[in-house]
Amino acid sequence: MSDFFVHESSFVDENVSIGKGTKIWHFCHVQSGAVLGENCSLGQNVNIGNNVHIGNGVRIQNNVSVYEGVEIEDNVFCGPSCVFTNVTTPRAHFPVHCHYAKTKICEGASLGANCTVVCGHTVGKSALIAAGAVVTHDVKPYALMAGVPAHQIGWVCECGKKLDKSLQCDCGRKYQLKNDELYAI
Repeated sequence: MSDFFVHESSFVDENVSIGKGTKIWHFCHVQSGAVLGENCSLGQNVNIGNNVHIGNGVRIQNNVSVYEGVEIEDNVFCGPSCVFTNVTTPRAHFPVHCHYAKTKICEGASLGANCTVVCGHTVGKSALIAAGAVVTHDVKPYALMAGVPAHQIGWVCECGKKLDKSLQCDCGRKYQLKNDELYAI
């Protein structure tokens, strides 16, 4: 008996590591070389590309493809149908053959439904990307991003609530700005 769950309609290739307590639901595909941490959840129709590394406690909602070149740290939320890319100038007749731009989604970040993260960028710790936003540059930790292209419209607490000018959250966490970067205090 395994320490994880894979629905009978899903495919898990050889040479895959799946952590304890992880659940892989209907019609998923986890490709060779992928590493999934503990207590993750992959919703319906999720594709995890070759050699992708996913941390612990990650929630990937329905219809998301995480392509090779993308790294997802612990406790990240990927909303339904969010999109990752891995090639900056794709051409069908000039394939890149494993030369993928690196994308990193840092611990605790949340990606809203139908947002797009263009490859080669980092989404900082506990950042929140609004539904439908298109990330075209690096995102600072705790930044609240919205729009096309995504631009910063505020700051969010680690718990996900939007911070007001006091930079203190109802949950008790406090932050300060230094050189246009937010830090927990």
